[in-house]
Amino acid sequence: MSSSSALPATGYEPREIVDAHMHVGDFPEFNVRLDASGLTALMQHYGIVSGMVFTPDNQYTRTVVEEVDGAFGMVWANPHRPGFLEEALELLDHPRFVGVKLHPLLDAFHPNDPALHPLIEEIVRRDMPVLLHCGHPIFSLPWSIEELARQFPAARVILGHMGHGNIIYINASIDVAERNPNVYLETSGMPMHTKIAEAVERVGPEKVMYGSDIPFHEIGVEVRKVLVSGLEPALVERVLATNARKLFFGDEQADAPPAAR
Repeated sequence: MSSSSALPATGYEPREIVDAHMHVGDFPEFNVRLDASGLTALMQHYGIVSGMVFTPDNQYTRTVVEEVDGAFGMVWANPHRPGFLEEALELLDHPRFVGVKLHPLLDAFHPNDPALHPLIEEIVRRDMPVLLHCGHPIFSLPWSIEELARQFPAARVILGHMGHGNIIYINASIDVAERNPNVYLETSGMPMHTKIAEAVERVGPEKVMYGSDIPFHEIGVEVRKVLVSGLEPALVERVLATNARKLFFGDEQADAPPAAR
């Protein structure tokens, strides 16, 4: 597939990739942007068969996932925004939306803000996951997100970036996922490739998944971290594709949620 020519040689090439963390839109403060055509080109180049997509403008996300084959939306929920719950519930009925994205850092709220509880209750009822930006003070530290996970033990909570670039937060993210069965780890932006293997060993082979965080990070670099992490090929496959399929689509072999198949 196309990823074979796009990725550096490591002695092993992934058969398929499912990306759990993809942004679209314009982010001038970071000097990056990505539209539907750019997303399509990247997915084709790297062999991304399915990708979870989000941006603060949920209607733009909807436009993109309706246009791009293999792209599925996550609702960006900001409890400070009037009508956020109603918008989220409407979009979660859309067949190409598969969960909720929370960014406590950018939107300045505590992960366990009571204003979010009705939304979390709803995604539990729908058996959908919630992905949270993790790795920066004061609002997105792993211990704060753990409060939400413990408040809602039936919610499937993903620590996006699994602590990001700080070793204290990386180790804490692994600790939180190890002691909470409903907490999962996503690898984008976390620079230490060996921590991916440690996470798989400690939290379980089904609870760690690949993400790129495009356009903030480069897909080839993010994939290579998994390839050189020290995991055996069967576990690399789980991290790069199988685990996200199970979590977002309910089936380890699926490339889309049931409503979109």
